[in-house]
Amino acid sequence: MRIIYTFLFYALLPVIFLRLYWKGRRILGYRERWGERLGEVTQLGPMGSPVWIHAVSVGEVQGAIPLVQALNQDYPGVNLLVTTMTPTGSQRVKTLFAGKVMHSYLPYDIPFAIKRFLDKTQPRLLILLETELWPNLLYHCHQRAIPVILANARLSQPAVRKYQWVGSLMWEMLRHINEIAVQSVQDAEHFEQLGARVDQITVMGNLKFDVPLPEAVLEQALELRQAWGIQRPVWIASSTHKGEEELILQVHQQLRRELGDLLLILAPRHPNRSQEVSTLCQQYHFSVVRRTEELIASVPSNNVLLGNAAIYLVDTLGELMLFYACSDVAFVGGTLSPIGGHNLLEPTLLGLPILTGPHTFEWAALAEALQKVGIVQRVHTVEELTVVVKKQVLDPSLRVSIREQARQFMHNNQGSLDRLMGLLKPYLI
Repeated sequence: MRIIYTFLFYALLPVIFLRLYWKGRRILGYRERWGERLGEVTQLGPMGSPVWIHAVSVGEVQGAIPLVQALNQDYPGVNLLVTTMTPTGSQRVKTLFAGKVMHSYLPYDIPFAIKRFLDKTQPRLLILLETELWPNLLYHCHQRAIPVILANARLSQPAVRKYQWVGSLMWEMLRHINEIAVQSVQDAEHFEQLGARVDQITVMGNLKFDVPLPEAVLEQALELRQAWGIQRPVWIASSTHKGEEELILQVHQQLRRELGDLLLILAPRHPNRSQEVSTLCQQYHFSVVRRTEELIASVPSNNVLLGNAAIYLVDTLGELMLFYACSDVAFVGGTLSPIGGHNLLEPTLLGLPILTGPHTFEWAALAEALQKVGIVQRVHTVEELTVVVKKQVLDPSLRVSIREQARQFMHNNQGSLDRLMGLLKPYLI
């Protein structure tokens, strides 16, 4: 099965590079550093048998923060190499870990590229974050006796059904992984359904519970709220997808009629859609200020620039935590559309009431746990979302109660980092 997979990957390689070039129309980084996609890592210099962490994009890089910090602290003599797949993930690595890690793109999963990369880097250990499973990568690490840890692993039921279509290939990949550290019992059951051995799997919790809240975020958020008007109610719709923004704007339109100066922070999942989303906002006759406009003005949080704008459009990357900290209520996107949802921990860390649509299958266990303690509330219609946002915006005592529940929930679920470091220790000494 792996041979067929490899043949197909080689055959599709020209299409893959054409797609990179096409995506580079909006994000120039996709047209750069193509050599790294084929295993060239000449810019990295001597590796010194690094611990290699693969974090596919921005979310995984953010989740890697406590792991990178702990490895730097506990094993100062060990070099760290962090790979990503996307330019946005690459930029986030450089911002967060400048001078602390080496960085490259992960090569495409074709044998010559993987072997070239491994020849140069000679990693002592590979830590794959979440569910990054690549057959040739795992095979060649196994051939070279490089231990592989799948950390902070999660696997939704829809993903299980997809992987079952390539059962023998999945079985082979799982046999090339030394340890699978999963987020929940539900994730453990899903890996077992695919053929993972019970002795491979350890339930560790979610590493993102141990991501610290930067103090600067709260200071910046306070500055923004003061500029907007400290008493002005604010809600955020984050990580939204095409089709969801229109529903959100219908809600905001109704709420503005009832609540006057309510501000919506709208943060599309893909900032390269910002012009499209801005145009949609204007079709609803909303005045819009874009984050980049404010930054270009060189007067951050300028009240004159913001004026009476009804929508603050986030068209930057890596600032979502800041805008959660600015908000009273959060709606997390990818849930009204059948995407499966996005990170629920960031708004929980900020103590926000969280609203989602019905589709949270990518975060099923966490969404259920948060709903059980009253932090998450699911809505199914525009009317329902309008009612709940209004209620939470107008009831500060309710928000205080949810903030305390969120604080306690985060505290009760921390410790995944310590458990993971314990699991890694035999591979690092």
